[in-house]
Amino acid sequence: MEQSGTSALLQGAVQDLASDVVSALRGGDHVRMSGTGAAMDDVEGSLALAAVRVLGADVLLPHVLFPTPPAPEALAVFRKTAEAYPPRPDAAPTVTWSHRAMRRTLLRLGEPAPGDDGPEPDAAWLDAASWQVLAHQLAVLAPLAVPGEDDAVTRAARRRPVDLARGFVRAVRRRDWQQAAGAGRWLTVVDGVPDTLGLEAGLDFVELMGGGDPRVALQVQAARVLRAAGTTV
Repeated sequence: MEQSGTSALLQGAVQDLASDVVSALRGGDHVRMSGTGAAMDDVEGSLALAAVRVLGADVLLPHVLFPTPPAPEALAVFRKTAEAYPPRPDAAPTVTWSHRAMRRTLLRLGEPAPGDDGPEPDAAWLDAASWQVLAHQLAVLAPLAVPGEDDAVTRAARRRPVDLARGFVRAVRRRDWQQAAGAGRWLTVVDGVPDTLGLEAGLDFVELMGGGDPRVALQVQAARVLRAAGTTV
């Protein structure tokens, strides 16, 4: 029961944080990170770090897409999370890449980043993946779909826009709104997407059906901001 209660608290913290990011994306404002003002050694502080870890680099996405510096407290929690959760040597590729995206975000904002990037992690598994797995993995790595990046994950997405489009349609049909939103964000920033996909209408539908989930709304709103800017990666 205690574990179930902790999971529910974490889920609530993630939803609240995602809502803050969505609000900032819509208004071009600071990410306020509701509830993260608690000391980092108490329960609320631990939940704040865990929630930032779940959303990863997207926590500061509004400050990447808009010329606004992050609030000091938001930046401090983000950096502390990156320091507290380095990927283990045996971590899954998505974990390694997600952490790298957090480091890259700090560097983009002119901030020091913990650790060292070292050699770029391998992304060959994406080239070998079926289109179903590709769409799932890229949706998990949606925080990497940002302007100006030319990493291995981004290059893999560029090489397979049709497969990614198939994955988007499959996710919509399966009512997996979070995966559909993440795949849709990638489709917004890569070239070669089939015109017949109807991506803009598809994103509207995903928002309508899954927009009650702030994590879905975050990806859809990110896609819209990127689309409005005419951004490709």
